[in-house]
Amino acid sequence: MIKGIIIVNNQGKPRLTKFYQSVTSEEKQQSVIRRVFQQVAQRPDSFCNYLEGSIPEWGENIKLIYRHYATLYFVFAVDSQESDLGILDLIQVFVEALDKCFENVCELDLIFHADRVHYVLDEVVMGGMVLETNINSILQAIKDQGKMHSDSLTKVKPGESASSIRERLGGDVSKWTYNW
Repeated sequence: MIKGIIIVNNQGKPRLTKFYQSVTSEEKQQSVIRRVFQQVAQRPDSFCNYLEGSIPEWGENIKLIYRHYATLYFVFAVDSQESDLGILDLIQVFVEALDKCFENVCELDLIFHADRVHYVLDEVVMGGMVLETNINSILQAIKDQGKMHSDSLTKVKPGESASSIRERLGGDVSKWTYNW
């Protein structure tokens, strides 16, 4: 099971964190992020991308599997049952999906479009379990979600009143009135 996903930059600033096994307080979450970054950042890029160890909040036998892309570390903390190569492949699929959604994803995309990054991540992993690894299925789901979002935005005709919009959306205007 995936315990958490942490994306940090080269300075250790978290750009995305998702904990699938509860870490109770914000202080403990920051401690986990700091500990993970320290373990990963001190390793040269020529070393393998697996670390075994213990993170007290998640227990013993936790593996940190990571990839370093440009200025970002993509770190997945998993239990001992997960396949190292499978998680590395999952990181690659996640990064490729982000790359296609943002056309050459960069750190600023993660900062300014955090909601979309979470949508992509939720198509890949949910509740610590891998949902999808097929890049085409992931991209299609994201495309469908974007289409539903754009369809949900109502286009207002010039000069159209609020009451006519209410009638168009749901009929009975009386239930839409508010007492301010």
